[in-house]
Amino acid sequence: MDTEFTFDIIVVGAGHAGCEAAHAAATMGMETCLVTMDMEKIAQMSCNPAIGGIAKGQIVREIDALGGLMGLVTDQTAIQFRMLNLSKGPAMWSPRAQCDRMRYSATMRQMLENTPHLNLWQDQADELLVEQGHVCGVRTIWNVRLLAPCVIVTAGTFLNGLLHVGHNHIPGGRISEPACFHFSDSIARHGVRVGRLKTGTPVRIDGRSIDFSQLEEQKGDNDFHRFSYISQGRPLPQLPCWIGATNERVHEELRRGMKDSPLYNGEIQSIGPRYCPSIETKLHTFPDKTSHPLFVEPEGTNTHEYYLNGFSSSMPLDVQLRGLRQIPAFRDIVIYRPGYAIEYDYFDPTQMRHSLESKVIDGLFLAGQVNGTTGYEEAAGQGLVAGINAALKLQGKTPFVMKRDESYIGVLIDDLVTKGVDEPYRMFTSRAEYRILLRQDNADTRLTPYGIKLGLIDKQRQTLFEAKQADIQALMQYCETTVVAKDEINVHAEQLATTPPQFNMKLSGLLARPELNFKKLRQVLQGLNEAIEKTNQAQRAEIIEATEINLKYKGYIEREKQLAEKMHRLESIKIKGHFDYEKLTQLSIESRQKLSRIDPETIAQAQRIPGVSPSDINVLLVLMHR
Repeated sequence: MDTEFTFDIIVVGAGHAGCEAAHAAATMGMETCLVTMDMEKIAQMSCNPAIGGIAKGQIVREIDALGGLMGLVTDQTAIQFRMLNLSKGPAMWSPRAQCDRMRYSATMRQMLENTPHLNLWQDQADELLVEQGHVCGVRTIWNVRLLAPCVIVTAGTFLNGLLHVGHNHIPGGRISEPACFHFSDSIARHGVRVGRLKTGTPVRIDGRSIDFSQLEEQKGDNDFHRFSYISQGRPLPQLPCWIGATNERVHEELRRGMKDSPLYNGEIQSIGPRYCPSIETKLHTFPDKTSHPLFVEPEGTNTHEYYLNGFSSSMPLDVQLRGLRQIPAFRDIVIYRPGYAIEYDYFDPTQMRHSLESKVIDGLFLAGQVNGTTGYEEAAGQGLVAGINAALKLQGKTPFVMKRDESYIGVLIDDLVTKGVDEPYRMFTSRAEYRILLRQDNADTRLTPYGIKLGLIDKQRQTLFEAKQADIQALMQYCETTVVAKDEINVHAEQLATTPPQFNMKLSGLLARPELNFKKLRQVLQGLNEAIEKTNQAQRAEIIEATEINLKYKGYIEREKQLAEKMHRLESIKIKGHFDYEKLTQLSIESRQKLSRIDPETIAQAQRIPGVSPSDINVLLVLMHR
């Protein structure tokens, strides 16, 4: 007889999506069970031990602003932090941290184990239990029935996972970890479409075999920036990364082994991530390039293991080694394990609602790589939203859906649901049309009010947030109302490296000059210095940064807000359930097919579907008016 346990919500998989989903649901008061195959691998960094990067760093700050865990864990385990793109505008600034891989997993587990209403269960989900179109739980390989009216699947690369190194093909979800063979079939039989995708990872190197004198040292930043709005700095020692490159001798060795690459001999059929290509894909796509950059990154403070960023590969082990040993820094290289590729199942994301609930199976939520995405941050953002919406569903409340001008997570989910994927989806700033609104510095301003409303933010954090917002508003008001006499600034014009103003100016006007900032002006304007000193000292650096950006880019910010407002009007025109698209002969055939398949909620969502033309949208607007 099966053993049964009953919960409100079950989360399958304790990767980055599953951890955020389980934590959010439990924090909102739901009795939650997080099912994982190995409690020692919670939040395992399967590939690069780093969090953040271009647009992905913004996602982590958004997760933190909503009360998620990833930012806090990253700050506690970071061994190098950098703010990328500082030479560009603030819309492009993106935090990134190298983490201690083992400490990251242990810290996340500790936080989950101390979350009320959250239970951990070590087992493998084998079957999704569905009755009359409604999910009712999962059955595990040990014949345990975990029953719940909502199930969140965050199984990563484990669903029918297949590992590739040269001609060796081994079932697995990660190297040395078993695949999950029946679970995706138990979902697909109810009408959920399944596809296959591919990703990969590079060799891991013993640092004692690296000649670091042949590499360029890359140190991190040591300033106030961090991922979480409430963390207290970075407690671990900060370590350098190192920069190298391939060369023609490397490429020659790899080209000789290309016939044995499963990517190019037909053994791998599925599509890999375009923006994280394997080294063999780089050689194939850019045949004229004589070198490709490599980044040698430490895995932790208590290990000799290094990650070779830029050398993802599924070529035979001997080919990988021969190629690497043509690089002077790696002539005596010793590795812990080879690079490999992995193929895995994913589910068509256009069959989801924006809440990440399946349109096919009521109560089934999907998050992470099972939706066709790649990246820890994309997964965590989806997991957080799925956990929130599963809890809201059980509470009988309206789903939590972020608009495209509110968060990168909102852009990510809208892209998945509206456009689908034909390759692993990765977030970039270029995917967001409202980048100046979605900066890393203002994620708390945008999203923490939602976190408070949802019950994800405790009173202490709410007080800190409200005090910070009050300080920003007070400092902005001071700058916008204070007039600086031209004589007062002209005597310091040479020191400030600015053109002497010809008339009195508001302080906000001076700050709009690209060469001026708070740091310079507070040294010569006593009133400004006093206004800054009134702000909360612990949060002062972030308050100054946020205020300065708001003042310098005020015109651009207002213009994007106006564009977003126009789009909101289209978002308010609901079309779901109004049309049988196949009968609308005024629309193109492609438009009819795609609108029928995706069944968009609003005119704005229909507008974002590839293949739906502006004239098709005009037809729908006319029909809605009638």
